[in-house]
Amino acid sequence: MRCYCMMLLLLAFATGVRSQETAKVNQLSVGLDFMTHGEACGGGMPKTDAKDIEVEDKSRFLLGRTRLIADYQRRGLQVHAIIQNKAVWGASGNQALNLYEGWAKITAKNGLFGQLGRVALSYDDERIIGPNDFAVASKTHDVARLGYEGHGHKAHVILAYNQNSGNVYNGTYYVDGAQPYKTMQTVWYHYDVPKFPLGVSLLFMNMGLQAGTNNTKEWDYKTNSARTVYQQMYGGYVNYHSDLLKVEGSYYRQAGKTVSKKTDAAKIDAWMASVKATVSPTDKYGFTVGYDYLSGDDYVPDLYGGMFGMPLHDVIRGFTPLYGSNKKFYGIMDYFYESAYTHGFTPGLQNVFIGPYYKSKIVKKSKGKTYGEFACRAMYHYMAVATQVGKLDKTLGHCIDFQASYQFTKDIALSAGYTQMMGTETMERLKQDDSSLQARWGWFSLVISPSLFTTKW
Repeated sequence: MRCYCMMLLLLAFATGVRSQETAKVNQLSVGLDFMTHGEACGGGMPKTDAKDIEVEDKSRFLLGRTRLIADYQRRGLQVHAIIQNKAVWGASGNQALNLYEGWAKITAKNGLFGQLGRVALSYDDERIIGPNDFAVASKTHDVARLGYEGHGHKAHVILAYNQNSGNVYNGTYYVDGAQPYKTMQTVWYHYDVPKFPLGVSLLFMNMGLQAGTNNTKEWDYKTNSARTVYQQMYGGYVNYHSDLLKVEGSYYRQAGKTVSKKTDAAKIDAWMASVKATVSPTDKYGFTVGYDYLSGDDYVPDLYGGMFGMPLHDVIRGFTPLYGSNKKFYGIMDYFYESAYTHGFTPGLQNVFIGPYYKSKIVKKSKGKTYGEFACRAMYHYMAVATQVGKLDKTLGHCIDFQASYQFTKDIALSAGYTQMMGTETMERLKQDDSSLQARWGWFSLVISPSLFTTKW
């Protein structure tokens, strides 16, 4: 009898402890993220209009980025915030903190959710929408996002309306903001095929861009007063992934209008397509091969002195990858979209790439993070314009990218790389700079991201 009573007491105690643990529905996590990034560049630097100073065609600097990350969760609610400071080592002036991310997300049991705030958006392979974190600055968007996720389906609706603080009480003209668009509406749908490693996504974006000037006294669309012109992006992404083979493909079209100068708007008719395959005979090594095509403007006059000028086009045919992580696709140096051609000319791009990769044996895996792992990758890019530029050859050059990384622990990682660009006369003429013929870029990034504490109550 005594043993029976003791068992009842132990069972009651265990049940009480389990009830207390279940009652802990609130969780708060706080962490830090330190990045030290260094670069050494030679050749290919952007031209300057300054005539009274001699500019060296090389650059060396160190940059530090510090983030304080806080995340709160309970059933049906998540609140996330990242405070960030970023500055070049030795920079003077007030390097203020800023809110990199700050959002609240409400989720229902049936898979519906609503999210509001500043969000680092990332979709599919990040070709059109991605944070571009490799560029250190990273992109975020002030949006309201509504959606559904469940049973292999994901559907998101994203809405944004941007404003300059100085115009809150003085019209709605928007220029030089955190993002180039005044308004943005996006619909994204993704479906994972059951029992088959295939995913398909569809994307539609409508962006309102400001044309004209801030003339609140004379709000007349026939004058130079501000108005909004709309640009559309639509297309899809397919991803097949097995243990041996991964194939990705995408196709997007651009239409509508874009701002030309400050007052005019030009029509757009542009497109891009890409395909990439990664073959992995083992979990240690493999190789990647692919091709990107981005349409370009097909007419540009050859002006005096051999210089190229940008004429007024009835239709712009140069594709713009908008808010994507460009350095993932068009070479880490990215001569073509992070750094534009002279006079804004856009002859498009053809990018043929191939290269091997290697990953060492996984030493340890914990909470989704792998550490004690070494990885390296080399990639060769053949670059060419998409349209005929005068009598020049279409070839822009040949680029070799090399990257290596090592995950020391779950919160300490080091990566480094080197890029060599071997340009042609076409590259020199389009960039109006002979230093583009031989450009070099070396870099490293040390990331230390400790989790300070996690508490539940």
